[in-house]
Parts: sequence; structure tokens; C-alpha cells
Amino acid sequence: MTFLLLLVLGFCVGLLGSVFGLGGGIFIVPILFLYAHIPIHQAIATSLVAIIATSSSVAAVNVERGLANMRLGITLEVSTAAGAVLGAVIAGMVSPSVLKYIFAALLFFVAWTMFRKSLNNARQAGEQETCRLDHPLGTQYTDPATGKVCSYSIKRMPAASAISVFAGAISGLLGVGGGIIQVPLMNIVCGVPIKAAAATSNFMLGVTAATSAVVYFRRGMVLPEVTAVVVLGVIAGSALGMRVLARTEGKRLELAFSLIAFAMALKIIF
Repeated sequence: MTFLLLLVLGFCVGLLGSVFGLGGGIFIVPILFLYAHIPIHQAIATSLVAIIATSSSVAAVNVERGLANMRLGITLEVSTAAGAVLGAVIAGMVSPSVLKYIFAALLFFVAWTMFRKSLNNARQAGEQETCRLDHPLGTQYTDPATGKVCSYSIKRMPAASAISVFAGAISGLLGVGGGIIQVPLMNIVCGVPIKAAAATSNFMLGVTAATSAVVYFRRGMVLPEVTAVVVLGVIAGSALGMRVLARTEGKRLELAFSLIAFAMALKIIF
């Protein structure tokens, strides 16, 4: 029964992580901590390894489809990786109770962000069509869901690089991959369409998670018997998630995601 539950958990995480570019850590950590009664530091370590699996499963597909902006991802990853190491080091100095409330606050932020995105999805889609390709890191892609070609420029890169350090620190500290910061960052600050932002985030997640996972591994916090099963489910879920990302705008999925994240945050607190 435990094997099946972990497998289903991994599948759901792979599905949602590949669709939204979040890595799925916001689900793995609270579920392992609350229901499997795994210490939060070990849960974070398991999450980081699962995020690596998610990124490895979907990155190549997104790059082939042109959704992932490799040049932008590599540029931001320099700052993100540095923040990931910092976050992983700090995590060993923070008590589990403090981590729990930090994670709950982060979940509330994710829930609110996703809820607003689901309400504004139609307006954002209209704005994306007016973007122009006038920046060295800008590019274009064909939306598999609509067949339309979308070109976009990149804005405010210095600010984005600074925020990426914080995103990396969140990844290393809480095991969430940093995607919950990177996707809104690329969409709002840099002006990247939401689907391209999610794909680029998935491309970046593996490097970010691997950077901080090494620290947890050296401390002996990775649980192989749990991580292996979760990763199997993640790979299967990511394969399905790629199809969902290609065929839907994600408005209903974003709304459902926001409700789940909000409920999980309340559960952690109370």
C-alpha cells in the first residue's frame, strides 16, 4: 500500500510539475511530512531528487518543441544555482518547525498567484500575441494548442537575475525547485508568455535542484527506498504532463492547483 501511494504521489507530482513548471516539490514535501511522517529535511531531500527526474523527463521535449528558451534559462540559472547552494546550507541551520511555517507561507503565495493567473488567463493570452522579438534573449514558438506563432522580447534582465538568487535559495531551503518564483518572474518581470515560462522553468529546475541536492546527499538525508518509488511515478506523470501542456491553456488546472495549494497550507498550519 505504501509503495502504491508513493507511486501515485510521484505520478501526480510529475504531471503537475511538468504542466506548471514548478517541479512538484510543493506537494511532495507536505505529503511526505504530514502523512508519511518523514522528517521535513528528508522530505525536502526526496523532493529535490524528484525534481531532477521531472526536469530530465520534460526538458528535452520542451526544447524540441521550441517552448523552452534555453538562452534565457541558462542566463538566469547562473544566479539561481548560486542561491540554491546558499539555501541548502541555511536549511541545515534551521529547525523543522521554522521550515514548516516558511513552507506554509510559500504555499499561500503560490495559491494566490495561481488563482490570479487563472482569472487573468484570457487577458494575458491576448497580450502575448502583441509581443515583439527585439531582444538578444527573445525568441518565438508555435503554441501546440492554438497553432499560433508567438514572438516575445525579454525585459528587465538585471532585476530578473537578482530575483533568481532568491528563487534558488527557496529551492535549496524548501526543496521546491524554485519554479514557484521563476515562472511568475519570467512572466511578470521578463514578459515571457506563461506557457514558455513554464517550459523554461522545467528546463532550469534540474540544475537548480541538483546543485542543492548534493548538499543533502552528503548529509545522508536522501532516503533511497522512498525516493526511488517517487521518481518512478514522476517519470510516468511527466510524460502525461507534456501532452497536457501542449493541448491546453491550463486555466482550469491553474484554478485547481491554487485550491490544492491553499488547502495544503492550511493543513500544515493547523
